[in-house]
Amino acid sequence: MNKTISPWLALVIVLTAPLLSVIDVFIINVAIPSIKSGVHATDAQVQLVIASYLLGYAAFLITGGRSGDHYGRKRTFFWGMIGFTIFSCLCGISQTPNQLNMMRFFQGVSAAFMVPQAIAFIQILFSDPKERSKAIGWFGITLGLASVIGQVLGGYFAGGHFFITGWRLIFLVNLPIGIVSLLAAYLYLPETEKHNSVKMDMSGVLILTLALFSLIYPLIQGRESGWPWWSFALLILSGIILWYFFYDQRRKKAVGRAPLIDTALFKFRDLNIGLIAVFFHFIMHTSYLLLSAVFLQNGLGLSPLAAGLYFVAPGVLFTLSSFAAAHLIPKYGTPVLQVGVVIIILTFALQIAYFKPGVNVIVLFTLQALYGLGNGFVLPSLLNITLRSLPLQFAGAAAGIYSTVQQTSSALGICLIGGLFYYFIGLTKNVQLAYHYGLIVHIGCLVILSILLLCLPKTVQGTKTAHVAE
Repeated sequence: MNKTISPWLALVIVLTAPLLSVIDVFIINVAIPSIKSGVHATDAQVQLVIASYLLGYAAFLITGGRSGDHYGRKRTFFWGMIGFTIFSCLCGISQTPNQLNMMRFFQGVSAAFMVPQAIAFIQILFSDPKERSKAIGWFGITLGLASVIGQVLGGYFAGGHFFITGWRLIFLVNLPIGIVSLLAAYLYLPETEKHNSVKMDMSGVLILTLALFSLIYPLIQGRESGWPWWSFALLILSGIILWYFFYDQRRKKAVGRAPLIDTALFKFRDLNIGLIAVFFHFIMHTSYLLLSAVFLQNGLGLSPLAAGLYFVAPGVLFTLSSFAAAHLIPKYGTPVLQVGVVIIILTFALQIAYFKPGVNVIVLFTLQALYGLGNGFVLPSLLNITLRSLPLQFAGAAAGIYSTVQQTSSALGICLIGGLFYYFIGLTKNVQLAYHYGLIVHIGCLVILSILLLCLPKTVQGTKTAHVAE
């Protein structure tokens, strides 16, 4: 490694990966109505704009992390960023919904290769625990800023008048950022040691991708097509493929091959409960961002930019409460997350009562902001709560499983709750009522999350935890 390179300069370079990947999750939400009209998409196709990105991300995330070990972190980061930049541009020039969704899938795959390298570089570049904590803090700040930037930019581009259709710029804006990042990485980022003994379970990746596609696609497209026979056939097939995937993973481990997922981890009770909690939280969280963005525009008549600005306060409060939770969790444990869950449930109940045409601006602003406050107590701390009882040697593998579950449940949230939302819009022609039904389902997910948190130990003394990207 080149000792003349400042680790902080290298950190700035690699943080462009989580910055762009998170922006491209949030930037879509506010722009969904504009994208729908721009490529003449159906409700199901516009759901896939979000879900296909998350599907590609989830299926290749563990492989992306291992690729850094096998080929080198710099090389993997570099080619991941190239792919992300190219597929972003192809998204921006797509002419049909199918073209856009295909490019979004490969954009997610590219993100799965570049983002894990940022976490790995932090571990490599900062050997001093205090410096490493600062670097991880900047990683968290980057995620918070990216969520705010994504919502605001999505609204600005979708509602603006430019030399091309505004929504296309939400993808094309990645081109100059990607070029600068690639140039800086080529010139300044040090390469890491390669571990060619690391085996790549590409057959496992293929099986998992087929299983997730067979689950997610019929849940979205089947609803809009009137639930034809093939949608049920694919759902049954997804169950069979998932069963075979875990059988295949156990078989590979038994014969000494490196599986994609170490199934031995599922013997830890607290990990299983934590992963189910993650599942229900991210089903709620990702779909809420979509539903609220659509409701603000189609239900309340706000412009895309105005709708995007309503997500700034939640982002700021999310960052503040997540920092507070980081200091409170070691002392108080899971009750800190329970406080956040209660805040979110109360926020949703008040939104059902007050979010209607003509709602007071202060009420609208406050209730949007309170969601960010409550979520900051929950979302960042779920990782530590889930992994804290594990022996340290399992932390890395478990973090990969955690991230895969996170992205998969996010995609399912778009499919299930997003699908319910659009179903009620079609049935009642009332966006407000459909939004309220969605919030009721969100409250149900949070109640389940709260019960699961009660099943976990309140505190665990003397354990160390791992960190992973959102």
